[in-house]
Amino acid sequence: MSMYGRDPWGGPLEINATDSATDDDRSRNLNELDRAALSRPLDETQQSWLLGPGEQKKKRYVDLGCIIVSRKIFIWTVGTILAAAFIVGIITVIVKNVPRHHKHPPPPDNYTLALHKALMFFNAQKSGKLPRHNNVSWRGNSCLNDGKSDKSGAVLKDLVGGYYDAGDAIKFHFPQAFAMTMLSWSVIEYSAKYEAAGELNHVKDIIKWGTDYFLKTFNSTSDTISQLVSQVGSGDTSGGTGDPNDHSCWMRPEDIDYPRPVTVCSTCSDLAAEMAAALASASIVFKDNKVYSKKLVHGAETLWKFARNQRGLYSAGGVDAAIFYNSSMYWDEFAWGGAWLYYATGNQSYLYLASHPTLAKHAGAFWGGPDYGVLSWDNKLTGAQVLLTRLRLFLSPGYPYEQTLKTYHNQTSIVMCSFLPYFTSFNRTRGGLIQLNHGRPQPLQYVANAAFLATLFSDYLDAADTPGWYCGPNFYSTDVLRKFAETQIDYILGKNPRKMSYLVGFGNHYPKHVHHRGASIPNGKIKYNCKGGYRWRDSKNPNPHTIIGAMVAGPDKHDGFHDVRTNYNYTEPTLAGNAGLVAALVALSGDRTTTKIDKNTIFSAVPPMFPTPPPPPAPWKP
Repeated sequence: MSMYGRDPWGGPLEINATDSATDDDRSRNLNELDRAALSRPLDETQQSWLLGPGEQKKKRYVDLGCIIVSRKIFIWTVGTILAAAFIVGIITVIVKNVPRHHKHPPPPDNYTLALHKALMFFNAQKSGKLPRHNNVSWRGNSCLNDGKSDKSGAVLKDLVGGYYDAGDAIKFHFPQAFAMTMLSWSVIEYSAKYEAAGELNHVKDIIKWGTDYFLKTFNSTSDTISQLVSQVGSGDTSGGTGDPNDHSCWMRPEDIDYPRPVTVCSTCSDLAAEMAAALASASIVFKDNKVYSKKLVHGAETLWKFARNQRGLYSAGGVDAAIFYNSSMYWDEFAWGGAWLYYATGNQSYLYLASHPTLAKHAGAFWGGPDYGVLSWDNKLTGAQVLLTRLRLFLSPGYPYEQTLKTYHNQTSIVMCSFLPYFTSFNRTRGGLIQLNHGRPQPLQYVANAAFLATLFSDYLDAADTPGWYCGPNFYSTDVLRKFAETQIDYILGKNPRKMSYLVGFGNHYPKHVHHRGASIPNGKIKYNCKGGYRWRDSKNPNPHTIIGAMVAGPDKHDGFHDVRTNYNYTEPTLAGNAGLVAALVALSGDRTTTKIDKNTIFSAVPPMFPTPPPPPAPWKP
């Protein structure tokens, strides 16, 4: 049965009887549908319809004070750091505990070892009140009244200090100034090698001891002077007066009680120019001490003016110097001193004079001679030529200096050729020692100077990227020059027929009877007078004191040597000789490939050779 009614939306409304099922039937049907629905899986969307929005999982954070980070990130970061530290620690422990071979620095070469000793000789030669660090136990204060009791009319009464020349107690200023110039030159060129050997401060102290003394020998505060002290002490024994002096007496310098005269000169161009060179070169050594360097430059210029204005030889007039250190000319000192003053001041007037053709001619640059090319306390021409060749190699000043500088360069090359065994300019002993003084006594001082110049010139060529030089048609490498220097210095250090080291204290076999007053007399409580010391001079026993670092005069032309105290031609050392040896030793020392010459320090005061070009015009803008 069905009932009809009106549909409110415009159609008939039909109600079936089945729609009137009971609530129990409807409930039963719904349950069956629920079970059917649960029998198959629901996707996430369906679940969200059924369950509605669920709770999201809450993240955790760590508050570090200045920043808040995720706890998970924090744990990972800390863990990584701890793990890395642990690994590094393990590696460190392993590395430290694994045995390994330590690479020790190479031992010092023979030249460096000899350098340490050769410098000590200057400590043993100091006059005056000695510094505490002098390190020569048998030396003490000496000659503290030098200049004070002089009757010659010298202006300056304080002449305490300086160096004794050799085995006596005379202060000869001419060779002493040359020695200081050579030491300064070696420091300027090889300061890094001195530093590597631990001797830079020592050699600078030695130089300053000399230059401080030179400043006392004239009125160094004045712009002009009229006299200069050339010597303190006396050694002439030819008069037969019997008066005690530094040669007639054999006494320790500390015990000298006889008068020590002062020699003054008013026309001594050679001495003044050499002392000017010593002060000028030292001013470059002490350039970092501006006050002292300026003081040295002023003294050098004062001496130079005196040398040029009051011409003459310091050894003229029959004084002691003419016997022991006679000067042959002053033109070579003009070239030598002018070069050093140019480097010290940059004033081109000094260069103009040092490179003037007329001066070069007077100095013997063009006419040679048997002693040409032999650098010594008397002849500085070769030193000046090498010094100015350096200027041409590295700065090339050009006109108006080029003509003479080119000549100096060519002559330097010829001198270097003459040192080689392929040429016959100089003979050699059977043991290989070059006879630069042609067989005369005391050869080693000339050999040492030549070894220094040869090494230095080879280093100049290396620094100028020049592999060698020509001797006539033949080309020789710089290694040949260095080999020459090494063989000569090796001879001095013991590679000779007698197996004798002529450097006292080096090796096991060296002279034990050195001609030296201070080293030959004990320094006990007994004071020996002028003649009382003869017993020690004539003794056959070795010297009670070893004068470490003294290079003796050397062997004869047959490689023979007599270790006899009274024969000074074999056993006496000198300041000038030791200075050349020190220069040669430092030049040869160390590693040639890593430690080279100092190209630029010597040019510190030299202005640019050519004017700086003006800057280019500004770019054109429309």
